[in-house]
Amino acid sequence: MKTFLLFIVAITALMLQARTQTVKDYDGNMYNTIVIGKQEWMKENLRVTHYRNGVLIPNVIVADQWAKLQKGGRCYYNNDSTANDSIYGALYNWYVVNDTGKICASGWHIPTHEEWTLLENLLGGWEIAGGKMKETGTLHWKTPNNDATNSTGFTGLPGGMRGLGNTFEYLGENGLWWTSTEYDASAAWSRYQWYRQAVSDANPVPKNIGLSIRCIRDYPVGSEQGRIQPNIQIYPNPSRGKLTIDLGGRQNFTLTIYNGLGVVLIQKELVNSISEIDVNNLASGLYMVKISNEIMSIGNKLIVE
Repeated sequence: MKTFLLFIVAITALMLQARTQTVKDYDGNMYNTIVIGKQEWMKENLRVTHYRNGVLIPNVIVADQWAKLQKGGRCYYNNDSTANDSIYGALYNWYVVNDTGKICASGWHIPTHEEWTLLENLLGGWEIAGGKMKETGTLHWKTPNNDATNSTGFTGLPGGMRGLGNTFEYLGENGLWWTSTEYDASAAWSRYQWYRQAVSDANPVPKNIGLSIRCIRDYPVGSEQGRIQPNIQIYPNPSRGKLTIDLGGRQNFTLTIYNGLGVVLIQKELVNSISEIDVNNLASGLYMVKISNEIMSIGNKLIVE
């Protein structure tokens, strides 16, 4: 019984590890992610310079040019990417949100006003949700950074904004993020966190100002649509010696097979869409299979007879 329970614990742990904990944007930047309820969020502000289709998002430095933009643009606080990009990410106008090229990585999107509200409600309401989402301390937030616990792991940062007068404001004081939801023809909903309170407030703001962006996974955690399962098959299962992995047209994954204690028994690069794995050396029993690459991963049980 004790061995069986250890096996179940190990399988559960491996299944949790199998869920993607990072996401990569078009430029190759890697972001840590965090699951809160049934949502999976990026823990860092977006810093990509291209849309998903490879089109460059212009870096607009001149104030008058920024004010007149009617298409997607990015900038950096005080136009200083060296000091601010790696910490706070880029600032984007709302037109990047609505661009058909898509700015978030495949399988991710800019959250709607409703998705932000769902998160805030889960955390006890907008009046206190920000405290549970803000990075603690005063390394990046100004003193006193009241009520910041970061108990969710969201790690909200005060990246400031490019404001109405095309001036850069509120670095260290405010974290401000776009939603994908329009308010009217000239404004869209945003989210706001403050160094003096625990709020996560919703505000309609002009589309031509510059705010930070966080991306959210397309499907709820645990949903069938959220898994990378479509067209990925492992068969026969149970297996008697040979195991076929069909990636449904995908390539370049890594297959890892673990025993009940989490020990790696087989690891193989899946260069082709269909691969055959020899499991003759495995004793009869239950194993864990993980198929992964640097973007996504899936776990499944394997029975060897």
